[in-house]
Amino acid sequence: MPRGLHRYQHCGCFHFLTFSCYRRQPFLERPEAYRIFERVLETVRFRYRLVIAGYVLMPEHVHLLVGGPLRASLSVAIQILKQRTSHQLKGRDDSQFWQRRYYDFNIHNEEKRTEKLRYIHRNPVKRALVARPEDWPWSSYRHYATGQRGTVEIESPWTAFVRGNQLPEDVRFDETAGGGSWCPTLRWKNAKDGAPSILGE
Repeated sequence: MPRGLHRYQHCGCFHFLTFSCYRRQPFLERPEAYRIFERVLETVRFRYRLVIAGYVLMPEHVHLLVGGPLRASLSVAIQILKQRTSHQLKGRDDSQFWQRRYYDFNIHNEEKRTEKLRYIHRNPVKRALVARPEDWPWSSYRHYATGQRGTVEIESPWTAFVRGNQLPEDVRFDETAGGGSWCPTLRWKNAKDGAPSILGE
């Protein structure tokens, strides 16, 4: 880890992550590249029991809203995600696919979690790639808006309802964790832009 960089990844909170393609080049701009990334993300989510609350794939960067995995550290899960996507997407003449570092912002409350989820879903509109969030297929917005199940399993009101308002398998709410559990609690209500308000029981 570079000198002066501190990551707090076992603090009982969500993480807003950003990582970029090498030198901000648009390596992800092809539909097939987006599909490959989603498949690898779902594989990593399942393998490490990573809770994914939201994501968006942009031509040259990715935003994720995640809870730390149960089977490894978050840094290991992201390292595997970047390695596998790089292996499948990097061209013969490309020396590097991803920037080596990534941005990690810890989220300790519902207000900030909702803010980041809205930011994720509005990113393609802000960049003028589409007119509305629902027009961009490479994000979690459509799942929040309609319950549509995509390649990546999203921890959402829809997903909780399907499993009978239960937490994900092997996940339990830990009241002793700093800042509370990083996993959404059981009761939800809808809010604008597919960003749910999460209410404790």
